[in-house]
Amino acid sequence: LAEAKQERAVQAAAQDSALMRALGLAHHWQRLLDEERAASVAEIAKAEGMDVTQVRRVMRLTLLAPEVIERLVGAPDIVLEQVMRRQWPNGWGEQIRIAATGAQRG
Repeated sequence: LAEAKQERAVQAAAQDSALMRALGLAHHWQRLLDEERAASVAEIAKAEGMDVTQVRRVMRLTLLAPEVIERLVGAPDIVLEQVMRRQWPNGWGEQIRIAATGAQRG
């Protein structure tokens, strides 16, 4: 029982760090654009050695409502890749409704 609890804690920590790292990167890259320290997403992608599409997917996390981010960070079974691939609505109210129903996994 103790080993299972420890394994869940390790998995939750790994998920949290992946999500937190992606959120941090997304906001950092957005700040680079806002402050005109980077001219485009393509420039960021080149500097990071990543595909433009991948950078854009990560940056979409900056559009999530703060309440949605809190729910995602607090949910131990959330998979970062699924969050990034999901087609989140633009409106925060609708995002919150979706997150509250657990539909963010789909």
